[in-house]
Amino acid sequence: MKKTRHTTDQIIEKLRQADVALGTGQKVPEVCKTLGITEQTYYRWRQKYGGMAPNLAKQLRALEKENGRLKKLVADQALDMEILKEAAKGNW
Repeated sequence: MKKTRHTTDQIIEKLRQADVALGTGQKVPEVCKTLGITEQTYYRWRQKYGGMAPNLAKQLRALEKENGRLKKLVADQALDMEILKEAAKGNW
C-alpha cells in the first residue's frame, strides 16, 4: 500500500469532511473509506488535530520546530559541559 503524507491543513480539512459525513449518519468505517484513510489514522488525527483551526495548526508546527531546536541546543550544551569536566579532571 502506498504511503502518503498529508499536510496539517489537509488533515484538518479531511477531519471537517468526516464531521460532516458523520453528521449525516454515516459510520466511521464508511467515512474513512471515502477519505482514503484507515480508521486508525482517523482516530490518531482526531486525537491530535480534533477541533483545531488551520492557524492553530501552524502555531503548533512552529512550536514543535522551536522545541526541537531548543532540545538540540540543550544536548549540545550538556555535551560541552561533559567535555570540559573530562578536560578539567585530567589537570589535577
